[in-house]
Amino acid sequence: MMNHDAPILEFDPSAEALFGHRINVRLPGKAVFGFLGSCIYEYAAASGAETAEVIKSITRDYPLYIIRHGGEEICLCQAPMGAPAAVQTMEILLHNGVKHIISAGSCGVLRDMPENRFLVPVRALRDEGCSYHYMPPSRFVELDMQMTDQICRYLGSNGIGYEKCTTWTTDGLFRETPDKVNKRRSEGCDTVEMECAALAACAKFRGADFGMLLFTADSLADVRNYDRRSFGEASLTPALELCLGIITSK
Repeated sequence: MMNHDAPILEFDPSAEALFGHRINVRLPGKAVFGFLGSCIYEYAAASGAETAEVIKSITRDYPLYIIRHGGEEICLCQAPMGAPAAVQTMEILLHNGVKHIISAGSCGVLRDMPENRFLVPVRALRDEGCSYHYMPPSRFVELDMQMTDQICRYLGSNGIGYEKCTTWTTDGLFRETPDKVNKRRSEGCDTVEMECAALAACAKFRGADFGMLLFTADSLADVRNYDRRSFGEASLTPALELCLGIITSK
């Protein structure tokens, strides 16, 4: 275990934990793990999904659905907002048989970009706490290139416009200050969100494949004139449909 004056930087490479997962259920090897609001539940209901198990938390319950798509069984799960909660849920998926995960969610933009544009992060700046429990300190985490390439191939072959990007992952939703935004932009960050770095680090630690699809929502491009826009609402269902296609593509 590393020693450091800042406790968050004391990485322990041991995979041993003091307590295990309370949920034990067989899940498919592939999962769509979406920060996509009610469309997850609506899709599950419309497709006659099987509820394999329910993750119970103090805030709400998260069903683990099993659906069929493209001739395969897929696990479909709503992702809770924020890196610690999202990683906790991802850990349960991985413990129960999932090996390949694609996630999707909205992001704020740090440069002038239209709303509802699809982006594929290739690395994430680690300005949150959760990733530091899964890998040694570093400024960025690189995303899994095999999954990233799979996402890009699928989008390209289906004529879906996209860009690769560097994203800034932060826990401090209300601490995205003008100086921090300018600093992150100077480091090459195009977007800001709350989970990507932590999910990527967890997947690397557990030996799983992980990729993420972002869609542009609010704009921080002008640090003196924040623009909420429509918060990417029009991309929720399309993002889910794309993720289902991507995870079953070869």
